[in-house]
Amino acid sequence: MDILDKLTILADSAKYDASCSSSGSKRGNTKNGIGNGDVSGICHSWGADGRCISLLKILMTNCCIYDCKYCINRCTNQIKRATFTPREIADLTIQFYKRNYIEGLFLSSAVIKSPGYTMEQLYQAIFILRNEYHFNGYIHCKTIPGSSKELIDKLGKLVDRMSINIELPSSSSLKLLAPEKEKIDILDPMQYISSSILASKQEESKFKKRFVPAGQTTQLIVGATPESDRKIIKLSEGLYQKVKLKRVYYSAYVSVNQDSNLPTLSSPPLLRENRLYQADWLLRFYGFKADELLDEQNPNFNQLLDPKCDWAIRHIDQFPIEINQADYYTLLRIPGIGVISAKRIILARRSATLKFEHLKKLGVVLKRARFFITCNGKYFDHVNKFNQGFIQENLILLEQFSNSSSSSFEQLSLFDCKEEYKKLEIDSTSFGKIKNNLLPTKEDKIKCLTGSL
Repeated sequence: MDILDKLTILADSAKYDASCSSSGSKRGNTKNGIGNGDVSGICHSWGADGRCISLLKILMTNCCIYDCKYCINRCTNQIKRATFTPREIADLTIQFYKRNYIEGLFLSSAVIKSPGYTMEQLYQAIFILRNEYHFNGYIHCKTIPGSSKELIDKLGKLVDRMSINIELPSSSSLKLLAPEKEKIDILDPMQYISSSILASKQEESKFKKRFVPAGQTTQLIVGATPESDRKIIKLSEGLYQKVKLKRVYYSAYVSVNQDSNLPTLSSPPLLRENRLYQADWLLRFYGFKADELLDEQNPNFNQLLDPKCDWAIRHIDQFPIEINQADYYTLLRIPGIGVISAKRIILARRSATLKFEHLKKLGVVLKRARFFITCNGKYFDHVNKFNQGFIQENLILLEQFSNSSSSSFEQLSLFDCKEEYKKLEIDSTSFGKIKNNLLPTKEDKIKCLTGSL
């Protein structure tokens, strides 16, 4: 088969894997080498959903020995199959790099012959890139469940990032949709990579090459199985704590196969994916715990509000918060205040008492924060109905109308807002219409990328 035909097939097959960000590694060029890795991340372009688009993202092969019911590459599917040789992968990467098409490689694979054989082929491709072409650019490679620790060791010394996808959030779901895979074959290598990364950091002064310097990631498919958001986010929390993952990626289930064990969805659950990403930011940078965001009575995220706003409304007794007195971590719990704006508030308070007009300049999103704060003991103008229902309805209206290009709704004025604020008091008819609009808004997507909640 022509190499361009292989590229067409295997690049398309790789699009379902979301876990390919590329920041966190720093490597300078070497004499007679080509390319470099940079700590700020090598990807300069991003898709609308936040995924990197400047890596050469391919599968080594889409020929698979497994019959995972959710996967397009399952062995029982009648699709075009192709396999790159290690040499072809290395040559393609260098040719694309020299043409300035890409700045790094994301390499994954279906399982051909056996996990060990597949992993060996991946290693050979990257060995050629690093040692024959002296390529110093960013490389992210998948770990094949069931591979030996020896292969993981060899590969981890050559790549910047490794990932091993959990895919399904529970053992029961794995048995139902991917019965040939074992949970222990996924978690054991993940733990081994984590411990090897830690050992490498501790002995960094002794070795020139660090083991997987950009850390490891994983991916969870959302919507293929009946697990709740709470189940998924608690799993993510456990992975961050126990194996120190760099990121957990969430991929909305795309129906590509027909099977009685798979759900029938008219479209991928993109809004649910967005909510999980937003909650993920709260876990990693805002000091929230999974059990705070969701509980047995509320096992799934609110479709109308982001997780931070929803939490604040359900814990309205903890508000309002005085901007001029709250500590850093308390500020982070206020909707509309992110990590950067919270730090700016702490710094600005040292020289002046803050007022509402100052907060906007500091980057606070007042259209949300105004409902939960006071400045010098005063509420924002006309926020005089401090109750759960009032705040929730107005936040939902603001969220929807401020992101609708077709709406004539005007953003609230910061000062003279008496008449405009009256427009916010919505009736049950408007509320019902909003409930029917359950796609991610532009602001939802921005929150997922920036983490500013």
